[in-house]
Amino acid sequence: MDETAKRFVLARRFAKIAADLMGVDGVRLYHDQALYKPAGGRGTPWHQDHFYWPLDTRHTITMWMPLQDLTREMGTMIFAGGSHREGLLVSGSLSEESHRRFQEIISEHGYPLQSYDLAAGDATFHAGWSVHATHPNRSDLVRKVMTIIYYADGTRILEPETDFRKVDMEVFHPGQKPGDLAASPLTPLLFKRS
Repeated sequence: MDETAKRFVLARRFAKIAADLMGVDGVRLYHDQALYKPAGGRGTPWHQDHFYWPLDTRHTITMWMPLQDLTREMGTMIFAGGSHREGLLVSGSLSEESHRRFQEIISEHGYPLQSYDLAAGDATFHAGWSVHATHPNRSDLVRKVMTIIYYADGTRILEPETDFRKVDMEVFHPGQKPGDLAASPLTPLLFKRS
């Protein structure tokens, strides 16, 4: 709705990076989010984003870009390296129980944990099945981050098995049903190789 945010979210150069990383010919916008974590805010528990999306593909990716310089103490991401190869690891939404189960899986599989200090405008990209969390914000500043989620053009809508996926289907694919191409006015094509 905001023209400045629109130019950022629809930027072809970000979408091309997403397509290159996923090895696909085209990508669509799934959605964007501004994630502001207040000073003293708790960390986000371990989770997998794709659990929430009614998209019949493994080709989903999120760009996570700070709008200010960030240290780990301000709530940067933590990734369980290689976890994206496994698909769904824990069925359930964010909770203390799912967090505990993900911690057990990370330990059992020996996934290396990766986290970075980031400058404003740096970005991380993670696959939809990547297990990830954030550090708490131990600073006295609000942590400001913008995310953009992309998926491969040509993806179809899954039968939503959870209420989360049903809501996402209704919000981002209004009037569409399972089996349809996941292409609505809210999920425009942002990059296509020609």
